[in-house]
Amino acid sequence: MIAVIRIVGQVGIRKDIKETLNRLRLRKKYNCIVFENPTKEERGRVNKVRDFCAFGEINSEIYKKLKEKRKTKIDNFFRLSPPKGGIKSKLGFPEGVLGNHKEKINELIERMI
Repeated sequence: MIAVIRIVGQVGIRKDIKETLNRLRLRKKYNCIVFENPTKEERGRVNKVRDFCAFGEINSEIYKKLKEKRKTKIDNFFRLSPPKGGIKSKLGFPEGVLGNHKEKINELIERMI
């Protein structure tokens, strides 16, 4: 399962990136979508918006917590709060929060539930 969280707002984003975020249903900051079995096209969209989102593999335990605390009509779409402790930097993953977090995305989601 892959979780994608939009971190950057709408100001100053190119039109093609904004369209891709809309197709992923990530229209506002701190929206999250979970792909259980992502297709090749979905992986391509996530790769295109990697500079505006945080994404990575989540485990089933975190997915259950998301479903319990954030009940929505769409099973794999969640509205999260800003992370507790804040975001120190919006740079790429090793220094900041944007990009591919791999397994570390679980810690970020835990702070945002």
